[in-house]
Amino acid sequence: MATSSGNSSGSSQIQNIGSDENLLILMNERKRKRMESNRESARRSRMRKQKHVDNLMAQVSQLKKDNNQIMTSVSITTQHYMNVEAENSVLRAQMIELTQRLQSLNEIINFMNTSNNVGRFENEEFQTGFDSLMMMNNDPWNLGCLNQPAIMASADIFQY
Repeated sequence: MATSSGNSSGSSQIQNIGSDENLLILMNERKRKRMESNRESARRSRMRKQKHVDNLMAQVSQLKKDNNQIMTSVSITTQHYMNVEAENSVLRAQMIELTQRLQSLNEIINFMNTSNNVGRFENEEFQTGFDSLMMMNNDPWNLGCLNQPAIMASADIFQY
């Protein structure tokens, strides 16, 4: 029996050694598969990260392009605004000038209509003075006609 009990304990040790080796092989196989799976997962993660970075870089590039277009548009619009403002200033000045001319002419007409001396004018003197006044008013840039002495000079044609 000693031999048979020795044999049975020897075979169970062999089986234990065999099952330990199988367990070790199985654990190593699982470990290898897990490492391989982790590597693949890390590779996919790096690819997703790279794709995200690439998308962000493309977005940055597009936003820079859009920003440049907006800045150009703002610059052009600002220049147009400045031109319109300058033109408005000129038009305001012309309006003031023309309003003053109109007032002066209305005053002359009122004076002529209300004056008792209207009948004393000689036709040629009146027409000559009126023609010179109209010639001054046809030139919108003739700022000299706004001066009071020019109005007085045209008033000099009246005989008191």
